[in-house]
Amino acid sequence: MNVRTTEPTAMNHEPAFTLIELVLVMALLVAAVSVSAPMLSSFFRGRALDSEARRLLSLTHAGQSRAVSEGTPMLLWVDTPQRAYGLERESTARNGDPKAESFTMAEYVQLEAAKAQPVSVDSRSLPAIRFLPDGSIDESSPSALRLAGADGSSLWLVEAANHLSYAIQTSIQ
Repeated sequence: MNVRTTEPTAMNHEPAFTLIELVLVMALLVAAVSVSAPMLSSFFRGRALDSEARRLLSLTHAGQSRAVSEGTPMLLWVDTPQRAYGLERESTARNGDPKAESFTMAEYVQLEAAKAQPVSVDSRSLPAIRFLPDGSIDESSPSALRLAGADGSSLWLVEAANHLSYAIQTSIQ
């Protein structure tokens, strides 16, 4: 019987990172994130304001479309203390509107209606944009809605001169 004996050989070491190298890389990553986090935070706050303005503008289009298609006035109400707004059919019936929508504003955004007359919405007196069945906006509706960000920036939803739509503007003219 032929038995082979193997002599001990040196272990093959593959290249790898040492613990010190890994700790240094992690320290660099932490430093980079701590420097960029405040800038990213303000970026996302600005995006929240823009996104909220676009969602509100979309809701004005939906309210106008529903008023025309259903042949009944629609209310886009604003509840500033509750940080909410929504759209529902103007109705005296107790059963409400099954298609009603409500939204909560983004954390860093405030919404207020300028020179608005309160309207009764679900037994609350709230400022509201009233869309008429012919597609126009009621004269008692606010001419502008102001969205303010935590950093002091503002966007305005301003009624067009023809009383048929709203548009987003950076300032009121």
